Amino acid sequence: MFTENANAIFNRAIADYHLFDDVDHSFENPYEAGSLDALLYEKNMVDTVQWHLEDIIRDPAIDPVEALAIKRRIDRSNQVRTDMVEYIDSYWLDKFKDVAAAPDAKINTETPAWAIDRLSILALKIYHMRLETERTDVGQEHRDACGRKLATLLSQQVDLSTAIEELLEDIASGRKYMKTYKQMKMYNDPALNPVLYGNKQ
Repeated sequence: MFTENANAIFNRAIADYHLFDDVDHSFENPYEAGSLDALLYEKNMVDTVQWHLEDIIRDPAIDPVEALAIKRRIDRSNQVRTDMVEYIDSYWLDKFKDVAAAPDAKINTETPAWAIDRLSILALKIYHMRLETERTDVGQEHRDACGRKLATLLSQQVDLSTAIEELLEDIASGRKYMKTYKQMKMYNDPALNPVLYGNKQ
């Protein structure tokens, strides 16, 4: 199944990151360049680095100048994440381009790639919640509470994986059809963000 492979790739990317646990480390993609697997690995690596940037920026003792630099980096990362989702959707659009939608075909609330984006983030939540269940510097109450949360996340992963598989099957059979929209993030565009275009001399 697609999601079984995707989850394995996400887990590999997360494990690779934690070999160094360094947001500035350069990682080599182990999958064939241009393949969907390589794209999924890169997508999750971007998510993983951003996860840790979000942790770092919440340090109450962080230098404000460093915090601003990290915030700018997170903004750039969010744009990369969005672009990568659109690349993944391009793969599915090409794969299903010859499928004729049934007359009563319905559109989904999100595209396959946006659901895959959530699956990637979910893999990170599961990894880090599992770490919380293994901590030795906290009490059993903390570990038990995190264990319950971990069980919920694992159940969510099964459900989301199933929903993605069903969506792909529905699109492949013509029961649903894909339609994508560019995200058009206005705050990154100097022509659309009034703070940016208002400062022009």
